Formats: sequence, structure tokens, C-alpha cells
Amino acid sequence: MMKIKHIFLLVGGMLITQGANAQQDAMYTHYMFNTQAVNPAYAGNRGMLTMTLLHRSQWVGVKGAPMSQTFTLNTPIFRNKLGLGVSLQNDKIGPTNIFSGNLDLAYRLKLNKRNHLAFGIKGAFSNYDRNLRDLYADQSGDMAISNASQNDMFLDFGIGLLYTHEHFYIGLSTPKTILYNFSGDDGMHVGGKEIQHFYFTAGGAVDLNAKTVWKPSTFLRVSYGAPITLDISSLFEFNKKFEVGAMWRSRDAIGVLLGYTFKESFRVGYSFDWSYGHETFKNNFGSHEVMLRYELFYKGKENITSPRYF
Repeated sequence: MMKIKHIFLLVGGMLITQGANAQQDAMYTHYMFNTQAVNPAYAGNRGMLTMTLLHRSQWVGVKGAPMSQTFTLNTPIFRNKLGLGVSLQNDKIGPTNIFSGNLDLAYRLKLNKRNHLAFGIKGAFSNYDRNLRDLYADQSGDMAISNASQNDMFLDFGIGLLYTHEHFYIGLSTPKTILYNFSGDDGMHVGGKEIQHFYFTAGGAVDLNAKTVWKPSTFLRVSYGAPITLDISSLFEFNKKFEVGAMWRSRDAIGVLLGYTFKESFRVGYSFDWSYGHETFKNNFGSHEVMLRYELFYKGKENITSPRYF
């Protein structure tokens, strides 16, 4: 039996474990700024070149805890009829690491002046690496980690829909459609099979007064063999500069978000969430995220930030 006290406290958050039915994709408290990573139809939605960088350190203080990074870039092309995007994702937990590069293409259909419907497709290249030899076994000859190093590369694709109004949006997507089995041919490797994930995202913007905007949002995750999880967030924006809000994640966490926008083009954000739903909260200092977003306005589009809330 492996002695993995510090690592497999995290089994509920593992990306891929043999025989476990769990959410496999990384999650972010700043999901409302990370829509492209899960829905390719978002590419080009903001009408400008947008770059976003997210870093999440989960359950700080626990050895082997999840650590994730996402970089996304997208822009409209062909007079906003198409959106093109690139995203890079890295997710590490214990001895496993998954890196993926994605190319997103969206077709935007203008329904009328205020409403659009976008169809997106995502092509992905992923590298799955694990080295269980780094784990400590309290019994010599443990076959669970003997020769348990593996590196897999594979291709995938995903699809998505996004409906947008100037004051709200609704999205539905599945970023992976090819489900790979990571177990070795000899049957001795500790691997697992990917699980189909479906995502529903929605959000809105309500002008409370001339200086304050309320921006509620939600993120629903559905995957086979795992409980449905729901994020609900509520952000308040003041003077188009400062943001503060709170979030709740079912069976998992509550948290706070802070953000500030410099000169309408550079936004920074921070969030802290505390996992009330797991025993791990007794042994860690919460989960922390940092978000950076930079936007480049195209000539003649300098006033596009209003009402570009999403």
C-alpha cells in the first residue's frame, strides 16, 4: 500500500485516477474570465484582441495539491463574423501533469443589433505525464508504483454554443469528445479513462446606477459518474474600475473576488476560496488565484468597452 497521506487527500480533486468518478478538468473561481478555455464559441466575443492569464494554487500548504495555469488569446476576424483563439492550459497534481494547447474557431451569427449566436469548435493537443516513482511506498516491491511512469500525447476536439445579448450571455459546451484510456497495455499501469464533461455558463450585467453594475454569473458542470457541481458568483463593478464579489461552489467552497482595471485595457484580479466541503480545510491555507487580462483596441473601436461586460 502506498503511503500517500499528503497527496491523495486530494483524491476528490484528482484529474485522473483509476476507477474514480470525479471531475477531471481544472476549475477556477475566475471562471467568468476564463470562458474560452471551456467554450470555443467565446473566441472573438469581446470585439477586440483579448489576452488572459490565470494561475490557481489550490489547498495551499498541502504537498502535491493541484496547481493550474491557463493562458487564452482571442480576436475577431473578417469583420467580426469569425473569432479566432488560442489557449494553453497546464494542470499539475501530485505526480501527474497535463499540458494542452488549443486552437478555437467561432462563427458569429448576428441575429439583430443586440443579439448574437456563436458556434465554436476547439482542436486540442495534450500531453499527459505521470511519474509515480516519486511517491514513497512503505512496502518494497509495490506493483502499484513499480515502473509506473508514463507519458501520453493525444489529439482531441470540442464544440460549443454561445448566445449573447448586450446585458447577458448563455453558453453550452463540451471541450473534449474523444475519451482516452490511460492504462498501460500490460494492465499494471495506474491510469484511468477520461470522462465526458458538459458545461453550462451564464451571466448578466445590471446597471444599478450610473456608477455601479451588478454582474451575476453561474457555471454548471456535468460529468458521467460524478456529482453535478454549480458555481454561483456575484460581482459588483464601481466606476468601471473596481470590482468586489463573492462566490459559492456546491459541496466545495465559498470565496471572495477582487479586481481593478487600469486605463480600460489592463485588468488584475485576485480570489480566495475556502473548501468547507472537504476534510482538507483542516490542513491548508485555502485556494488562491491571480488573474491578468490585457486588451488591445482596434482602430476606431476605442469605445467598445461599453457595454462589453463579458
